Amino acid sequence: MTRYNRQDVLRILQISPRQLQGWERAGLIPQQEQYGFPELAQLRTLRELQILRMSPRSIRDSVQAMRAVSGMNNPLLESAVVRTGTRLAFRHSGTMVDPIRRQLLLDFESTGPRAVTVSMLPPSRAAGGEYQMDRELQSLFLRAIQAEERGQKMTAMDLYRNILAIDPAYTAALINMGTLLYHQKQYGRAEELYRRATESDRSYVLAFFDLGNVLDELDRPDESIDAYRTAISLAPGYADAHYNLALAYERKGERRRALLHWQVYVRLDKGGPWADHARGQIRKLLSREKLTIAHRAQGFHPPANHIASALELVRPAAN
Repeated sequence: MTRYNRQDVLRILQISPRQLQGWERAGLIPQQEQYGFPELAQLRTLRELQILRMSPRSIRDSVQAMRAVSGMNNPLLESAVVRTGTRLAFRHSGTMVDPIRRQLLLDFESTGPRAVTVSMLPPSRAAGGEYQMDRELQSLFLRAIQAEERGQKMTAMDLYRNILAIDPAYTAALINMGTLLYHQKQYGRAEELYRRATESDRSYVLAFFDLGNVLDELDRPDESIDAYRTAISLAPGYADAHYNLALAYERKGERRRALLHWQVYVRLDKGGPWADHARGQIRKLLSREKLTIAHRAQGFHPPANHIASALELVRPAAN
């Protein structure tokens, strides 16, 4: 089994040592020197929740409550996580569970989420075979990730196909399968899967971000901009979405809008690998803007110090 040390994890997930230590102090991830695939997947989830500005304490409270009411050992791995206000809900067997309020959040497209208070029974009694099915899907998903890490792309794709045959709305499998197709330059098929992911989970930021990426490759800038803007509306602190949106606006010649998102990016990611490039773009755009203002000023003639009428009074000639 492949293992990663702490520096590998920080590099792969682009998180700081302070962030990792904060999750460890909150009991969300054990403090250790080596990490396997399950821990890496859990850390990815924590990183996405941080983008959504969820505090470690809020995450911990929701996770502990979900363990108590569902019997899950690790809800961050065994279910999909959805933010609901300051707490988390966990999507399980097609239903979102708010474990703190002991409610099921039933999704109705026409009326929005609706809360229904229920008695939370152990999984073997409340969910029956559906809980076991979720465990099987999670096992398949982890096997697919492991196959990707070993470079066995075709095996991973077969596993994702098996998952989607069982559950066509399994968002993470849609995303990962789409990404494999994206890297094979099968952009049309990747777009289809990313769009299915956005329809499966309207709050899944990464789905809209990846959709924006593939629309960029398909040279559909207006649609890619819409996708990035949706990602940012869901997670205003998602630095990579601001970065890509700035690039998209530059390609369209909308320099001022690009400048805005470059500036946001460097506030969010002061020392990341792309921060220097973003700062360079800011300097370049500001320089162009000053030149544009100066160019416009060259054709401007200020009025004289005195106010003169534009009309000249002409006395009638004497007869």
